[in-house]
Amino acid sequence: MAASIAASSRTNYAYRVRPKQAEQETTVPKSRVRSKAVYTPPPRSSKAKVSPPWLVPAMLGSLIVGLAWIVIFYVSSQDLPVKAFGQGNLVVGFAFLVAGVVLSTKWH
Repeated sequence: MAASIAASSRTNYAYRVRPKQAEQETTVPKSRVRSKAVYTPPPRSSKAKVSPPWLVPAMLGSLIVGLAWIVIFYVSSQDLPVKAFGQGNLVVGFAFLVAGVVLSTKWH
């Protein structure tokens, strides 16, 4: 009986021997060659960008005035530069600093 079980299991599809197919050579078509370069850099502009002559002095002046405003406010025990502004002196000082940073982004 064991021989009949072994013989029947060989008839399973996993053990079935497939017939040999006719051996044919298959040719694969050649890949196409790229016609242009992978990356083409953008053309450079003919004119170099130049900052206006007032930009650098205005930027540096704004940064220095903002820093000086805040330092004077703290050193003078919050009496100077303008006593009426009170804590608003910090807002004025930071406004000058922000203006200087914004101007620095326009510099070429």
